[in-house]
Amino acid sequence: MSKPVLYTFEYSVWSAAPELAIGELELTDAIEFKRVDLIQGENFEPSFVKINPNATLPTITADGKAYTNTTDVVDFLVKKSSVKVATRTAITTAVHEEPVDPTFALFASRDDAELARVAGGFGGTVTNLRLAGLKKIAATPEAQANKAFYDGKIATISELSGLLAGTAPAEAKESFFKTSKAALEAVKVFYLETLPASIGEGPFIGGATPGEDDFHVTAWLAHIAFILGAGKTEDGLAALEKGLAPPSEKVVNYWNAWSGRKGWAATYPGGNLH
Repeated sequence: MSKPVLYTFEYSVWSAAPELAIGELELTDAIEFKRVDLIQGENFEPSFVKINPNATLPTITADGKAYTNTTDVVDFLVKKSSVKVATRTAITTAVHEEPVDPTFALFASRDDAELARVAGGFGGTVTNLRLAGLKKIAATPEAQANKAFYDGKIATISELSGLLAGTAPAEAKESFFKTSKAALEAVKVFYLETLPASIGEGPFIGGATPGEDDFHVTAWLAHIAFILGAGKTEDGLAALEKGLAPPSEKVVNYWNAWSGRKGWAATYPGGNLH
């Protein structure tokens, strides 16, 4: 029987969730990994869209079935493993809700200065490369059957590209600033209130060892730290403090407890957060 295939990418925030799970659930040898470069737009290749019509990562295929969102992917891994962990709770749902979307947080800008920093940094590079890759793929004969899908994706990424390039209408920019302020405030509340409240006696949400919730929440937290300037694990707490607020004792203990685990080392090799 062939191994399940995990489609993943090292710069994908949500790909980190199943990777953390695989390391902790002792499934490394039971899963085949396939890299899909989101920056180059490889997730928009018609062959991948056939597997996951949403063109998102992570995705797992197993026994003729595709699991196409992060929660379903991690659920599949938890059920497959003989290692028993605490089942997910409402915080897994909460961390995937739009107000705290870590993908949007990469681009969120509250004023012209922040927008310029995003445009000149990783966010701008990602946007330009993804748009170029998407347009190239959309022009192929294989993509024509899904023309509406590709046109919609091009329109969405082009809108972001226009904001970053400074060519978007003033009203669009002001709306983006307003949305960004709300999103970053939601991220701060989740970090300061929701996460510590969920940890309980800790050090993990799942208790003494990571549970299913932890795979999702930790992927989110590490990505937020990366966005705020942490390149390495040891820089994460300082970046969170500078960019949001001093972390609670529970969050400090949570971060430090994770950083020495095999799941963390496998997901963030060499301590590199991305």
